[in-house]
Amino acid sequence: MTPGPAEAGAPQDAHADLLAVIPRIARLSAALTKGRLVERATDAAGLALDRPAMSVLVSLRTTGHPLRIGEIADRMQVVGPHVTRQVQALEKRSLVRRVADPQDRRASLIEPTDEGTEAADRYVAYILGWFAETLTDWPRQDRDDLLRLLTRLADDTTARLTRLEEGDGSGTG
Repeated sequence: MTPGPAEAGAPQDAHADLLAVIPRIARLSAALTKGRLVERATDAAGLALDRPAMSVLVSLRTTGHPLRIGEIADRMQVVGPHVTRQVQALEKRSLVRRVADPQDRRASLIEPTDEGTEAADRYVAYILGWFAETLTDWPRQDRDDLLRLLTRLADDTTARLTRLEEGDGSGTG
């Protein structure tokens, strides 16, 4: 269990290293989601799509299999109706299609069309190329460590948030 303020002194003392990195994480997050990088990657995809629509395409592409609207919403951390509107717009542009859910004939799954897959691939290739250029001067070991540690952070954070949502309150057990 994480010590509380009374057990570990003032929060800034107990977690000074984490506190120092939070502004950097916030800047990185903003740069990736709101900055020109996303605009340039969308341009590279060859489609005039807004960020949420592109996020739906990329979610579908990186998952590698059709998803329900609710699953897409969970991955994007938004509500279902928001994704429904995006999917409808993408369907009109023939970038996604609905397919029958083999587990439940009443439900449908969403999958990218060939054109949607190609657009998502161009978008992801641009983003990955940009990151590769950013890290080009890093020693191989540093790049490997970054990948390993980011993967671990993402997995551990996701698992802890899942426990929190399942009612464990602390997200630790």
